[in-house]
Amino acid sequence: MSEIIVAGSINMDIVNHVDQFALPGQTIQGKLTEFFPGGKGANQAVAAAKSGASVRMIGAVGRDPFGEELISSLRQAGVSTDQVVKKEGASGMAFITVNAQGENEIILSQGANGKLTASDIPDLSAYSHVHAVLLQNEIPWPVTRHVILEARRHRIPVIFNPAPAMPVSDDDLALIDTLVLNETEAECIAGESAEPPEKAARFFIGRGVREVLLTLGERGCFYANRDGDEIAVSAYPVQAVDTTAAGDTFIGAFAAARAEGMPVREGLRFASAAAALSVIRRGAQASIPAKAEILRFMNEAGR
Repeated sequence: MSEIIVAGSINMDIVNHVDQFALPGQTIQGKLTEFFPGGKGANQAVAAAKSGASVRMIGAVGRDPFGEELISSLRQAGVSTDQVVKKEGASGMAFITVNAQGENEIILSQGANGKLTASDIPDLSAYSHVHAVLLQNEIPWPVTRHVILEARRHRIPVIFNPAPAMPVSDDDLALIDTLVLNETEAECIAGESAEPPEKAARFFIGRGVREVLLTLGERGCFYANRDGDEIAVSAYPVQAVDTTAAGDTFIGAFAAARAEGMPVREGLRFASAAAALSVIRRGAQASIPAKAEILRFMNEAGR
């Protein structure tokens, strides 16, 4: 079985549920506070594993009460954690506020994620049958770039999700095989509107990216590649409760589908179904569905 290696963040999400977001200077009453293992890297690793892929996580947790819980959550999902290191101090944390419409606001505290270094990254040539390396923007950029260069050196495809959004140079974009991003992230990097998605995709392909996948929320997603193929897939209509891990679930599920050899259009539908199921549940990793659930949902939806 092909393996997906995920290098990225591992967080404890502290989630507060409110009716409406607070205005500056305003104090409001929270309805419920919950703790969920999260972090974009860990979420995507769990999503890929629960979608049927063999997954190895590279990252860091703190020597605090959250550290072991975060590692345990990854293991329970079937993710290999032998390359998760422990750093002095606190684990990464995300302070998330979710309103009655299921929308969220997030403040990140890097913790151990910010202490990850290039020396913590194993030799990727030690792992055979690697389908892809999956990366995000919640660990230091020099570490992410080191992993990208190592993957390129060993001819391992790179899937990059530039979230949270930050500028990425044309030289670095040219190192990416699959770029997966939402409209906000696309606009941040391109410096212009992401509408229409065809235009945004062509911008990134023009800078050397092999294939681009734009997630469009309720409008679904749009895929384009260097060969001129373009695919639009609509979202599954559901009533959102919490969108915290929707993007991560989509990315992990899509990576797993492609590692399995699923055609792109089918993989996009599979990932869209996984994301739809994730938003009708609370939490990050706790909301991510298993492969059997995703397939059953697709079958019931007739898609």
